[in-house]
Amino acid sequence: MPRTLDGQITMEKTPSYFVTQEAPRRIHAMSPDTKLIVVVRNPVTRAISDYAQTLSKTPGLPSFRALAFRHGLGPVDTAWSAIRIGLYAQHLDNWLRYFPLSHFLFVSGERLVSDPAGEVGRVQDFLGLKRVVTDKHFYFNVTKGFPCLQKAQGSRRPRCLGKSKGRPHPRVSQAVVRRLQDFYRPFNRKFYQMTGQDFGWD
Repeated sequence: MPRTLDGQITMEKTPSYFVTQEAPRRIHAMSPDTKLIVVVRNPVTRAISDYAQTLSKTPGLPSFRALAFRHGLGPVDTAWSAIRIGLYAQHLDNWLRYFPLSHFLFVSGERLVSDPAGEVGRVQDFLGLKRVVTDKHFYFNVTKGFPCLQKAQGSRRPRCLGKSKGRPHPRVSQAVVRRLQDFYRPFNRKFYQMTGQDFGWD
């Protein structure tokens, strides 16, 4: 990490830290005062989105159902990373061995789409920043299906997430979705209790 001077905040992002077993210990050893922002979304939708991204890079992939369940519609296969990542309560348990809950901000991926300025406002508050990013900085990109940042002064175009974001999801049967909702429900409820936030996924 680059050195941070007084009055500066250094940020880094990666989706893999939250689910990597060794990450909390290593980050705590580097800087025990680190503030942690975790963006979460409905784990069923997240798993389907993960599959869509992998499918775009690996066209011959087995069906979502074949990967999500062992032996047809048998037990949910938590060895598959697309499923395992959504077990947020288990990952948070690991992090809470090193960092107090007060060091975390949990951002709703759904609200980041429906109310980006509100969620970004929470991030600014958590980091002790003035609320400078507001509604006027966002517009809804119909093609992508989510908000993008307005064009910054001196820039030729608005800032939107890359091509890999906003792609259509493959069709997954309601029976598969319901099985996964049932599977995740106890983990989601534990996560709500741990964070003190109800994300409304049930």
